[in-house]
Order: sequence, then C-alpha cells, then structure tokens
Amino acid sequence: MRSLLPLLQTSAKNTRNFRKFLSFQLRPFSPLPKLQPTPSPPPQPSSEGAFNPRFSNFIVEATTFDIDMGASGEKTGDEEEQQKETSKAASLDLNDYTVIREGEAEILMHAKNEVFYNKTQVNNRDMSIAVLRAFIAKRKLEHEAMLSKRMKAVAKVSDKPVDKTEASVESISEAEKSNGRYEASEEASEHEPCSTSEKLVDNIEEKSRGGLKPPRVLEALSASGLRALRYAREVEGIGQVVALDNDKVSVEACRRNIKFNGSVACSKVESHLADARVYMLTHPKEFDVVDLDPYGSPSVFLDSAVQSVIDGGILMCTATDMAVLCGGNGEVCYSKYGSYPLRGKYCHEMALRILLASIESHANRYKRYIAPVLSVQMDFYVRVFVRVYTSASAMKNTPLKLSYVYQCTGCDSFHLQAIGRTVSKNTSVRYLPGFGPVVPQECSDCGKKYNMGGPIWSAPIHDQEWVTCILEDVKSMKDHYPAYDRISAVLTTISEELSDVPLFLSLHNLCATLKCTSPSAVIFRSAVINAGYRISGTHVNPLGLKTDAPMDVIWDIMRCWVKNHPVKAQPPDQAGSVILAKEPVLQANFARAVASLSKAQAKKVARFLPNPERHWGPKLRAGRQITSKHVSLLGVDAVNGASNHEEDSDEPAAKRKKAEDLTPS
Repeated sequence: MRSLLPLLQTSAKNTRNFRKFLSFQLRPFSPLPKLQPTPSPPPQPSSEGAFNPRFSNFIVEATTFDIDMGASGEKTGDEEEQQKETSKAASLDLNDYTVIREGEAEILMHAKNEVFYNKTQVNNRDMSIAVLRAFIAKRKLEHEAMLSKRMKAVAKVSDKPVDKTEASVESISEAEKSNGRYEASEEASEHEPCSTSEKLVDNIEEKSRGGLKPPRVLEALSASGLRALRYAREVEGIGQVVALDNDKVSVEACRRNIKFNGSVACSKVESHLADARVYMLTHPKEFDVVDLDPYGSPSVFLDSAVQSVIDGGILMCTATDMAVLCGGNGEVCYSKYGSYPLRGKYCHEMALRILLASIESHANRYKRYIAPVLSVQMDFYVRVFVRVYTSASAMKNTPLKLSYVYQCTGCDSFHLQAIGRTVSKNTSVRYLPGFGPVVPQECSDCGKKYNMGGPIWSAPIHDQEWVTCILEDVKSMKDHYPAYDRISAVLTTISEELSDVPLFLSLHNLCATLKCTSPSAVIFRSAVINAGYRISGTHVNPLGLKTDAPMDVIWDIMRCWVKNHPVKAQPPDQAGSVILAKEPVLQANFARAVASLSKAQAKKVARFLPNPERHWGPKLRAGRQITSKHVSLLGVDAVNGASNHEEDSDEPAAKRKKAEDLTPS
C-alpha cells in the first residue's frame, strides 16, 4: 500500500494540472486594445535613388508587429529574437539605406558597406539562374527516364519466370505431371511472380504519381541574400533555399531583405548564422544544388561542399583569386588547389581547369567524381558548374582526365602529358601510368627550356548539350535576365568552342615571337582548315584560337606566311630566328575556307562586349572603410557618397582633398 502512495499522489497532481489547462483553454478571449503607431514625418528620398513606398510599409508593419508582441505577455525564445529584429527594423533610418532592385528581387543596402554587394556579379547571378532552370528541366527528364526504365525492367522480370515454367512443363513427362505435389508447386510458381510484379508496378506508379520533390538549394555564403532571393522568386519549381553566413550583420541584413521581398521569399528562403563548412559537413547529401561564391578562394569549402551535394546534384563554384590561379603566386596556388599555374596567354582557361581538377580531387576522396556542364571566365573571376556523382568504378577514370602542361620559355609551344592511360584486353580494363616525357629537354622548335605546370583538367569543360539548352532558354526569356546581352554573348561563344581541345593559342603572340605582321584571323583559320585540322575561337580571349593542329604544323603555317611577308633580320639566338631558320615541311594554303568564320561571326552576332560602366570590377570586402585610396577601384562618386555618411571620419584632410581633386570637371 505504501508503494502505491507516490503513484496516487502523482496522478492527483496531474489531474489538477489538466483541470487548470481546461479552464485556461475555455476562458473567454479578451481582444488586445488597438494601438495606433506614432505618426512620423515622411522620409526624404536619398541622394542615391528615389524613395520606395514599399520600404515605408515594411517599417510600419514591423512597428505594429513589435507592439503586438509587447502586449502578448509571456514570450518564447524565438518570439524574443523576432521582437529584437523588428525593433531594429523600426529604428532604421531611411537615409542610410538604398533600395537595390535586380531581376525580381529587392534588397536594402546600407551606405556604410556593412554587407558585401557587387553590382558586377549580376552576370554571375544571371548565369546561375539560367543553369538552375536547365538543371530542373534535366532533372525532371532524368526522373521520367528512370521510371520508364524501371517499368521495363519489371515487365521483363514478370515475363521471365512464366517462360521458364512453360519450358519446364514441356520437358516434363506425363507421369510427372500427374503428380499432385508438382501440380501444386506449378500453380504457386505461376501466381507468385505475377503478385510480385504487380506490387513492383504499383510501387513505381505510386512514386511517379508523387513526382519529384522540388530541389533544395544551399547558398553557402549569402551576404545580403540577393542571390537566394532571386532563386526563390525567379526560378519556377524551386524548393527550399537555405542562405548561410558566418557574419551576424550579414544574417540580419539577409533576414531583413527576406521580409522586404514578401510572402514568396518568406516561405522559401531561410537564413542561418553558421559556418558553411560545418553546416555542409553536418548535412551530407541533402542539397540538390550547392552554390559557393566566396570573396576570394573557395578552396577551404570544397571538401565539405562535395559531400553536401546529393548524387546527381549540381555544384556551382566561383573563384575570384585570379592573381593566384593565373600564375602570379604559383606556390600559393599549389598550396590551395594542388596545381602549379603557368603564365601563358591561356592562363585564364588554365585557371578554370585548375579549379575543376581541385574539385575532382576533393570528390575522389569520397568515391565521387564530377561532370562539368559549363565553365566560364567572366570579368574578374571564373565560375564552374559541375554535377557530382558517386561511383567507385567511374572514379578510376580520373587520371585519364588530368594532364601536366609543358610550356616553352622561348616560344608559344605547349604540350600536354596525361597522368594515366588504360589498356583493354577482352572485357577487362587495366589502369596504368601515362607514358612520358612527351617532350625533350629542349624545345624542338626554338631550342629553349620548358616550364612544367599542372596537373590540370584536360577533359572537356563544357557539355555542349547543356550549353545549347541554356542558350535557348536564355533567348526565350530575355526580359527576365538583367545581363541578357553579356550572358547570351558568352554562351554563344562557348557553343562554338572545340570542347575536346584544352587551352589555346594567341595569334598575336605567335607573330610577336617571329617579329612579323599578323595575318587576319580568317586567313590563319583558313590555313589551319586547309591543312586538315579543326580550329575555333574561345570565350576567354577574343584573340585566342583553339585547334587540334600540332605545334610543328602551326609554325610551318607561320613560316609560309613570313616568306610572303618578310621580316627584318634578328639576332641568331632569338627564338624567332631559330624557328624561321628551318624550312617548312607543310606548304600552307591561305585560300579562304568556308568554315573560316563561325556561325555567330557570319551573322555578326556580338560575342565580346565592353563593360557597361566604369569601375566594373571587384569591390571592397564588407566592413572596410571606404577612403580616397579606393577611387581607382570604386570611382569618385562612390567614395564621396560614402564619406558623406561618415559622422566621425578618421581620414586625414589631405586624402579627402586628393579625392576631390580627382573629380572630373
């Protein structure tokens, strides 16, 4: 009896609590008094742009929400955090903010450079939206193809047991057929496969009716959240967009911008204060799309990013440390990306291939590999879009996709040496190290030494099917892309590139080596085509030419050109003199070839556009004070506008005067 006493006491206590809960729930609700917000003078338009009435509505709603929260009595932790955010929004000074609109998204930008924003990256964001739309369409087609393949496989499985039983029935004698036990087993074998196949068909049909879940997107470094907001508002069929940042001010700005963009943004975009590396590691294979756009190098994020993408998902990655990737600091590039860059005219394409090789290296550690769909070099950065797959057997092909580069120090000759090779025997494939070296100690053309760089990604960096699909989508929705002219020009040039030819030549560099006048691009391309080789342009450099012709053929063409256009005598030890001293083996034909102009060139489609405005390039890192030394980077107007918002400026008067002197009259 004593042992039951504590249980009875607990039961009585629970009963009293339950009665209190019922009395609280049945208590009549008394409405809160209606409070009117204190009227405030209408805000004045800022000097940087006209005042947006939606901004004032956003502030008034935040103030009203703050009053309601204050009258609700007890608050949870989330409610207190929301109240803090809304009270901050209510205390905003309109003169400190500018409303920036890009596409269908709008953000509030502070004048003191608290959160990073770069107008130049509109090209980057537009290209990402175009690729994301193509990915969603491809993903849907792949899902439908997979379901149809499964249905066919189930149909084959359901047919095979019936055929086997029919064959066995024919081979069995009449005496065995009369056995009742065999007849029973025969009936069971006829019905069991049918029931199993019916279940499989039902499961597949149920999955197809449910359809694909909307893709989840992770923007690992969101800053103001503009990219995430554009994804949510402009890409049809997109699911949840998670925006991360490790800076508290940036997360507050992102949440403010989410509310500012209305219900669609609030329902799809969520912002978190977190280290992107830790977040991606703790959410493996959860996101269909992972977007990395850091300020500088993405190398520290690659290992966790390749783990966070689902199988068949897409990883978008930007690198802005072009000085490192293009050979300015080779040892730093090797420490970050595992490749040594070379300073050739093709350095920007080599930067793309170094980044791809680094991503592949990180993916291989987890039995994964990448398939590039689009790789672009624009403005001051490189941007790659790769799909990530899991396959231990396909991962073995990685050494076949990587190569070292030998660049002559005297002329423009370069050669690639693959890291690995395969030997096939019957149905088996053996993976072996590549043969080498592909070049002697001294250049066979000019006699100079070679520099060695790499390894780089030597496989195709674009999927031409994807490029065509993206370009068609961009042209059909040209009004939805603020940077339509630029991205369509880049995609048009990429669609005409030779995708299986790594790196490129510079016609002007070839002529500089020989100290001769330059032939027109049409004449040079015609000579290469007439020699039986392919040639195309490149989106990286307007003067670059991709060709599968070996370097001895290229120099023979140039020797023939110099014979028709003689040059002055040069010192015998110069690279150009050594090259011209040899007689050409191939007699070049400079007659105009039909394919010497690409389709875009023939139609006079713009492929390389000038920058739309001055100071179109990288901007200051968020949080840095804008001073007169940033005039060349940001422009006089931006520097003067920032100094007007500084109440207590520590900048010397001499520097301020220097900035004023640089103002164009």
